[in-house]
Amino acid sequence: MQHRPFGRTGWNVSEIGFGAWAIGGGQWGGADERASMAALHAALDAGIDFFDTADVYGDGLSERLIARLRRERSEPFRVATKAGRRLAPHVASGYDAANLGAFVDRSLVNLGVDCLDLLQLHCPPTEVYYRPEVFEALDGLVRAGKIRFYGVSVEKVEEALKAIEYPGVQSVQIIFNAFRMRPAELFFEQALRRQVAVIARVPLASGLLCGKFTRDSAFPEGDHRLFNRQGAMFDRGETFSGVDYDTGLAAVERLRGVLPAGTSLTQFALAWILSFDAVTTVIPGGRSPEQVLDNAAAAALVPLARRSQGAVQAIYDDLIRPLVHQRW
Repeated sequence: MQHRPFGRTGWNVSEIGFGAWAIGGGQWGGADERASMAALHAALDAGIDFFDTADVYGDGLSERLIARLRRERSEPFRVATKAGRRLAPHVASGYDAANLGAFVDRSLVNLGVDCLDLLQLHCPPTEVYYRPEVFEALDGLVRAGKIRFYGVSVEKVEEALKAIEYPGVQSVQIIFNAFRMRPAELFFEQALRRQVAVIARVPLASGLLCGKFTRDSAFPEGDHRLFNRQGAMFDRGETFSGVDYDTGLAAVERLRGVLPAGTSLTQFALAWILSFDAVTTVIPGGRSPEQVLDNAAAAALVPLARRSQGAVQAIYDDLIRPLVHQRW
């Protein structure tokens, strides 16, 4: 497993991380805690040392499973969690010092630590990025010793560009994959210039880029891939990267034609993301040891993926760009 510098923090983290949304169970059709723990252990065994979670993933279950991993293993690893989506209603005014402090205190308990490695604002309304007092509150939590560093998880490139104007923002988590290329334009350039870590989330477009779905694939009733395709429950861009399902399937078929021999589509999709120097780590989910090991193997394929950038870009320009490029 290769490592990359995590912005200005002084950390070096694994190129392949672990996205812990799915092991929380909610919005992914449930979760098996025994299988989730096996997946987490497999991640450490594979050299993965960056885990991304949130306080709302399974109402804290994902955080608690990671705390259990820390108790059961001696290897050091970094944990990034998120706060803000517990607000009801989820409005910009709720991102104040009192609420952020309460969310942090809850995550400290869930994760069993005295200080969070990295706290990220969890896709707040765009208005939040234009409120300096929010970032002053985060600075206060750093001074209080409750968080080491903070960053943001965003929906839009606009939000990412605004966020990195604040000097305390160490990282930006953003959707980036073969179906969502806009961040590679202006944002990546600015992130490199400011030494801001970039965490690529939804790297497999909710599973589309694994290449296993068909028009007949069925999803459980509680799975966001069934109920959120049009953004009924949260931002549409979170599900299949906002791409129409049938269009996504057509693009997957064309992507198969550029795969190097012996490479799975999953591995190629992850390696393609890592072929961009601005990306620090990519955080696919993994609900079994087999999935985690398949993901981890992608790190060795970055040189092959780099040579395929032009072919992937052409597929995006033809099928995907007209539908989603300017939306996020």
